[in-house]
Amino acid sequence: MNLDEKQRQAITKWIHDGLKLSEIQKRLESDFGMRVTYLDVRLMIDDLKLQPKDPPPPPKTVLATPPGGPGADLGAGAAAPAASGVNVTVDQLTKPGALVSGKVKFGDGKTAEWFLDQTGRLGFAPTEKGYKPAPTELQEFQIALQNELQKMGY
Repeated sequence: MNLDEKQRQAITKWIHDGLKLSEIQKRLESDFGMRVTYLDVRLMIDDLKLQPKDPPPPPKTVLATPPGGPGADLGAGAAAPAASGVNVTVDQLTKPGALVSGKVKFGDGKTAEWFLDQTGRLGFAPTEKGYKPAPTELQEFQIALQNELQKMGY
């Protein structure tokens, strides 16, 4: 795709400003009337010898200790509540075909079941059809799950 100097300068500025490729794609359409695919944007960035900035690392989440201290018996399984209200439990009886399984309750009260299969893939099944937790809560779930599994020796 041929870009004029003004377009090259704009793309270079957007990359230096930290815009994501999808945001650059939208700006090309709104600012220059250019309808391009995500791949076209990726190739433009490559042709201009630019490197998108990595997103800043997520803030570290401090997890609260379960009542009774670490490793306390919490009935259905060990829990790892986070400051946001994300609560991960590990099943005492693992679901068939899984290495480990459990449940998660998000800050909005919605729940899901999760499992790790024999190859280490994470499976996730919300109890409410079509429910998708907020990206920040998913990230907190993954951190809480990782911490809980590390405590258990996984």
